[in-house]
Amino acid sequence: MKEKIKTRFVVVAGGVISGVGKGVVSGSIGKILKEHGFNTTLIKIDPYMNYDAGTLRPTEHGEVWVTEDGGEIDQDLGTYERFMDMSIPKKNNITSGQVYKQVIDRERAGDYLGKTVQFIPHITDEIIDRIKLAAQGYDLAVIEVGGTAGDYENVPFLFAIKALERELGSDHFAYVLVTYLPVPAHIDEMKTKPTQQAIRLLGEHGILPDFIICRSQFALDDIRRKKIEAFAHLPEDRIIAAPDISSVYHMPLELEQQNMGEKLLSQLRLTCHHAPDWTAWRERVHHIEHPATKVSVAIIGKYLANGSFSMTDSYISICHALIHAGAELNAGVDITWIDAERFETNPEKLSDLQSFDGIIIPGGFGASGVEGKIKAIEYVRTHNIPFIGLCYGLQLATIEFARNVCGMKGAHTTEVDANTPYPIIDVLPLQKALLKANQYGGTMRLGAYEATLKPDTRVYDLYQKPSQKSDVSVVYERHRHRYEVNPAFVSQLEARGLVFSGYHVRADDTRLMEFLELPGHPFFVATQAHPEFKSRLGNPNPLFAGFVAACSKEKELVAFVQLNRGSQAVV
Repeated sequence: MKEKIKTRFVVVAGGVISGVGKGVVSGSIGKILKEHGFNTTLIKIDPYMNYDAGTLRPTEHGEVWVTEDGGEIDQDLGTYERFMDMSIPKKNNITSGQVYKQVIDRERAGDYLGKTVQFIPHITDEIIDRIKLAAQGYDLAVIEVGGTAGDYENVPFLFAIKALERELGSDHFAYVLVTYLPVPAHIDEMKTKPTQQAIRLLGEHGILPDFIICRSQFALDDIRRKKIEAFAHLPEDRIIAAPDISSVYHMPLELEQQNMGEKLLSQLRLTCHHAPDWTAWRERVHHIEHPATKVSVAIIGKYLANGSFSMTDSYISICHALIHAGAELNAGVDITWIDAERFETNPEKLSDLQSFDGIIIPGGFGASGVEGKIKAIEYVRTHNIPFIGLCYGLQLATIEFARNVCGMKGAHTTEVDANTPYPIIDVLPLQKALLKANQYGGTMRLGAYEATLKPDTRVYDLYQKPSQKSDVSVVYERHRHRYEVNPAFVSQLEARGLVFSGYHVRADDTRLMEFLELPGHPFFVATQAHPEFKSRLGNPNPLFAGFVAACSKEKELVAFVQLNRGSQAVV
């Protein structure tokens, strides 16, 4: 007999088109339920056959989100963490690749005792087991089903969810359909027909939505609301309007204005534990939408072009980390995207960087755009423009310093030039065998790692917390890399003024450089980590808070950061 769990589920499915905002809606629903006093988690179902997102191109699927426990996940989990202010483990991302691999592995091991392995029950049971594992110990779990209701690859997941409902009872489930109401320019009228089709497609799986969230460019009017109400056989107050908004962080407020929390709890036969207090959240959203001042930041990347369109989702967490820092400082951040290769073909364009208050070099892999990024780093270093380098950004900042300050002509990373005379950046020792065996998926240095900070450095100061009695000397940030600063060159680099202000001590007692900075520069900081993954609204990452403050050139903002230093450190 299957063990019955107490968790109740809110299932969020999409209709009409992908990219309609299911992740933001799911994160907002999770936030609302949490604010009503319920211990809530979120689960993302990705129906693709990839095992995880680790080997997907950023221009194909957006940013690869890294979890605390080293998962390489769909970027929607980042949305969940930012809304919920919690770490969500990799088991909360379920893919078709994981499910099918597990079933095949079990069949090969003889676990099915010679039975014919079938779609039902073996695939669907594996999905149910994974949902239960992710939801274990929580009052409520929000499940987002990727793609749209009509996608063939979603069939096993929707069947499994319906089977779980039969097992637990209908009072354990609420279904939310997030749909899109287009307004074709040639007729200038909001159309409901695609939504009607989405309701019908979901119904083919035995699922009728309890709520329909209507995304559109404009607010939903009464005529369209009544049309949807009639087709879906739902009360009018279950048709929720979700027009375009200036900030995704406004979405929980938009839904709560329509009593989404109370309605969901009523559907699940639950009563509110306590009334939510949105005061602090509302204030920060106001700062985002109506900042007192603004700064301009250029992000010099490589994963931007996707056919005729730009794919800025490749760096979505950096954008949010800047938003979080700005919200605390009441400063808006205007972001400009620059393809690094433009500086390789047109080096005279480097002077354009002078018009920005700050520059970011994000993470990446491979040779394309590298020389353009290095030229940009040299420019910001020599022109005193605030700079932050992330992951590959730290490595390239080290290479630039080695070439142009230490005189190491031809210094490079062995990732790009295996025969460089100065291998300033080299592959991590444990990674060499993996690369030789072509083992790429899930094999990098992944997840949260400890870094020891050096006192009397900018990075050390940024991570301090006035509420903590003792100094913060150890921090944990998330990582995703195979290469590191070559320890053989550290002393030479430091002798010329580069400061490695944080390091990780490995089991063999050697040190991996985690942070660097340049004393005397307005703000020149880089990290081997991805601190953007731990930034939250109301709890910005210290490095980004310091960077935005330096960009603002406002003394009172710099003082604010010094008085309210970071919050993501562990002593």
